[in-house]
Amino acid sequence: MRGSRTLTLFQTLSEMIDMRSFSNLWYWIALAVMWSTLSHRILGVPFDMVQRARRHGGQSAQDLEDLVRINVNRLLFVVQSSGVLLLGLTCFVLSVLATLGFYLAVEFAQSVFLLMFPLSLVALFNIYTAMKIFTKEIQQEALWQRLSMCRILVQALGMVFIFITAMWGMYQNLQLGPLGG
Repeated sequence: MRGSRTLTLFQTLSEMIDMRSFSNLWYWIALAVMWSTLSHRILGVPFDMVQRARRHGGQSAQDLEDLVRINVNRLLFVVQSSGVLLLGLTCFVLSVLATLGFYLAVEFAQSVFLLMFPLSLVALFNIYTAMKIFTKEIQQEALWQRLSMCRILVQALGMVFIFITAMWGMYQNLQLGPLGG
């Protein structure tokens, strides 16, 4: 009696916690929020500060430069102190997710990979932009242009990966059928 009760509870929980990510509304909301946040914050700086600095100059431009300097220094410190470790860990996690997801057909791993892989590319864009700002000591108009270009790249990457994720998700949902099996 006790064994069947546990199995029923497990079945109920499994049905409530749907691991089919591509048919789950929360996955798509998380995807939209992730890309919205990534395209709004470039190097940790809200993009409206770039627009305000461009329009008004003065204190707004100085605040932007200070915040960019702080975030660039912080990011480059993390890269210099533990960049190799983070790179290795990221490659390991992405490899595990890709293997589980696309070789062993675990849909949850596919969905997490389709979130994490583009996120790692955005991190690389941000590191590259931070290094350019730091080495060339970019300020004023050149800084605003560099941040705008990074934002455009992130938005383009977002459009590409949202499309890829949507196509893969639709393919998975059509392949498995409406009832999951």
